[in-house]
Amino acid sequence: MVARGDLGVELGLYRVPFAQKLLIQRAKQAGLFVITATQMCESMIEAPVPTRAEVSDLCNAVWDGTDAVMLSGEAASGKFPLEAVMTQASCTREAESVMHQLKQACPYVSIGGAAMLRPPRMLNCGMALKRQETDHSKRKTKVVASLGPSSWSEEMIPKMIAAGTDIFRLNCSHRRGGDFERVYPLIRKYAKEMGKQVDCLGDLQGPKFRVAELAGDPVPLVNGDILEFGLCKDDNDNIRPGRITMKPTIEQCALMRACKPGTTLLIEDGIMEVKVVEKCSDSELRVQVTRGGKLKARKGVNVPDVEIDCAALTEKDIEDAEFLLQLDPPLEYICVSFVQKGQDLQELIDIMDRMNLPADKRPKICPKIEK
Repeated sequence: MVARGDLGVELGLYRVPFAQKLLIQRAKQAGLFVITATQMCESMIEAPVPTRAEVSDLCNAVWDGTDAVMLSGEAASGKFPLEAVMTQASCTREAESVMHQLKQACPYVSIGGAAMLRPPRMLNCGMALKRQETDHSKRKTKVVASLGPSSWSEEMIPKMIAAGTDIFRLNCSHRRGGDFERVYPLIRKYAKEMGKQVDCLGDLQGPKFRVAELAGDPVPLVNGDILEFGLCKDDNDNIRPGRITMKPTIEQCALMRACKPGTTLLIEDGIMEVKVVEKCSDSELRVQVTRGGKLKARKGVNVPDVEIDCAALTEKDIEDAEFLLQLDPPLEYICVSFVQKGQDLQELIDIMDRMNLPADKRPKICPKIEK
């Protein structure tokens, strides 16, 4: 999965489009199924139609070669989940219908400055006047819809399938209260009744890096200020003027150990930025604010230039993976978040081995590329 949210923070927004093309191309060369995700129709959380930029983004993902496009909050908690699914289905089918023309119009290939091997076919504006493709039985690009309060009722599941959902995403970040236990049989039931091939994808949360709670009001971070940045010493060591804290989880302890003078820490998707100027210990840093803002509780932290030495699967991920792997019938895909190296996937394979899952009951493993 090309997970463009954290990838955009870690890599930088302006580098993501080219990285997306390279990642999709490399995955296709390896014969892998590729999902492109994050903010594909985000305006549809509040609006019944997409923006032109979002339509262009969807089409470009198809032309890059993606096998699937994903809806997150648009389908899980938005006001227009059905419209969002239909938008992705329509956009991707239309993009597929003109892909052959784009391929024929690619720049010619030359060798050593020699003449072109074949002349490119020229595109012309009249091509855009063709009828819109509406035969969705021909659509190859899958639509992945994340389930949530807007879409996981018994009434909505068949409507989401009819709208064009090919894969339902079970986001383990929000697994609680027996919702997955209730909704999974509904997906299988209605897909069978409607004669549709609908797959399921379990998405493990992965390690999360967040600042702690606030001692009081949101704290202004002013460019140039020097602050303490450390692990909470006790339950009362919360964020306050002059000090930013993080809870001492296994993953966040590993993050602090990895930091050194010069390391950049991005807060709240890069809205704020601090740089380490002194490492006092493995639990305490002094940082300088390089991009200020107003710091609120529990905002995410990214460290783009550092490989963090921690397990890919947290205790919660292991518990969630064991639940997902026991589903009957088996789900088709399981995502591992925050993958940094090949060994990270082995942790999930080891769980399958420990559970003695036969090969035909093992879901395909989908690493999320977000760092």
